Amino acid sequence: MKYSDELKTQAKTLYLQGQTVPEISSALNIERRTLYNWVKAEKWEAVANKEDTLFTIRKRIRLLAERENKTELEIRELDHLIENLIKLETLRDKLKRRNNADSSLPAGDGSPAGGSEPAKRGRGRNAAGRSRNDFTGIDEDYLLEKFKEELFDYQLDCWEHLDERTRNILKSRQIGMTWYFAREAFTNALLTGDNQIFLSASRAQSDVFREYIRIFAMDWFGIEITGKDKVELRTRHGIATLYFLSTNSATAQSYHGHVYMDEYFWIPKFSTLKKVASAMASQKKWRKTYFSTPSAKSHEAYPMWSGDEYNERMKRADKPVVIFPDRAELRKTGIRGADLQWRRIITIEDAEAGGCDLFNIEQLKIEYSEDEFRQLFQCWFIDDSASVFRFSELEKCLADPDTWKFFDSGKHPPYSGPVWIGYDPSRNRDGACIVVLAAPLKTGGKFYVLEKTLLRNVAWQFQASTIKELYDKYGRQVEYIGIDCTGPGSGVLEMVQRFYPAAEGIFYTPERKTKLVLKAQQVIGANRIEWNIDWSDIAAGFLHIHRGVTQSGQISYFADRSDATGHADAAWAIMHALSHEDFILPEGGQECTYAFSA
Repeated sequence: MKYSDELKTQAKTLYLQGQTVPEISSALNIERRTLYNWVKAEKWEAVANKEDTLFTIRKRIRLLAERENKTELEIRELDHLIENLIKLETLRDKLKRRNNADSSLPAGDGSPAGGSEPAKRGRGRNAAGRSRNDFTGIDEDYLLEKFKEELFDYQLDCWEHLDERTRNILKSRQIGMTWYFAREAFTNALLTGDNQIFLSASRAQSDVFREYIRIFAMDWFGIEITGKDKVELRTRHGIATLYFLSTNSATAQSYHGHVYMDEYFWIPKFSTLKKVASAMASQKKWRKTYFSTPSAKSHEAYPMWSGDEYNERMKRADKPVVIFPDRAELRKTGIRGADLQWRRIITIEDAEAGGCDLFNIEQLKIEYSEDEFRQLFQCWFIDDSASVFRFSELEKCLADPDTWKFFDSGKHPPYSGPVWIGYDPSRNRDGACIVVLAAPLKTGGKFYVLEKTLLRNVAWQFQASTIKELYDKYGRQVEYIGIDCTGPGSGVLEMVQRFYPAAEGIFYTPERKTKLVLKAQQVIGANRIEWNIDWSDIAAGFLHIHRGVTQSGQISYFADRSDATGHADAAWAIMHALSHEDFILPEGGQECTYAFSA
């Protein structure tokens, strides 16, 4: 296949930015063989190696750190890169001390000793002779300078309101708020010696905070941070302890410090967790920060966000209720409400106005349906009153994969039981989704979504090859592959059947879609399925599915899908995999004779 010069240039740029050949292949839909040929023929590796090795590693670390919904392999790679960075920094410092015993500066970035930038960095970076986790000798002016160096206006606004007792931020996805709050907490810990507590929905998300802070410590000061769930930093103000906890941490309430709770609108049993957070920050010196993309209005956290919780207390006390700031006001600036919570809404448009130039908003509007774009990027809550699924049931499906002892992504295969694969195809401009489900070992048992692969703007041949990779990964454990053949999925089915002839084509009709939805309702309603709590697009997709009437007057189910606009991709992919199981009678698990068939 012939590729344009523009596409080749784009591929080279991504390669020099630290992306791997497989990642570039997936992003740009270029054959890996072609990419490897370009790398070799045009000596891209040599160009990349001209840069400082440490700088190259930092680029790759930054690229992985900013990636949402990291896989376990990516987290492992991030750990490995940081360890290598620490070793190289230490080696560089030793060589520098050997060559210049009088110099306390680490090697510069090619600038002569005594230049303004190395001198400035030397005030804060003094890795030579410094022990791990030791920040007692840092220059605090330099610390603040580094902290503010890359912040956008809306992030600086959060810093300026650091002293608010409770901050509550509703945000667009991917605007850097997890990165920012890790940066803020680390800086505050060094400036004050205060404890910082990160409370996340999953172990993996909690690790993201820790990895960000390890990066800041090494990049700013050349100091290695050690520790996992509990990290103690030595500062001139005393020991600042950082706690990295997931919501299933049984001892969370025994700690005290400033609390950060991320993606709280996707955390089940929020009311219970809120009490834990309040207990950890009950003393007047401690602060609480909640931040999240929105889920549904029926979530337990919504009354706290809207102010309804406060007004209910006022009613019970026979006191007048108050009107809280509306959406338009909260988008302009953060406002402290009657309940003393400082609230702020940051949409993708607000982020762009605040200096964030990381998005092509018009392109995103093409790639996502209107409802999905509003929820993911414009901070609108999903109204699940019109949905055929309820958030109260979906949130019971949210789980921390760290508790799945039967699944190990490092093994081959990662799971020893039967798996079913579901595929929702890419239409003209939307994404494709492939899921791998661990199937129940007995009738009425539980499903687990082991893997979820999203593919955007890639050819159907590449989508089929991705299914092949998953099939090879799980081997004989694969019992079923269900593929939506309505439109472009037919080409994928044909290719998949070459290596898995039993793959089933699912042709959408009102009757078939009804069966898919009813089966999913049965499984979800019986709490028979779990998926990674960090995959918020799954629950959001189910919530967007509603009942409607076709042009011929038949009842069917929709998520604003069309040939040009896809939606709820992960939810439909899961339903395609679930369709392999017949309906089950509620009493005792006897199988129903009503089976799925094309």
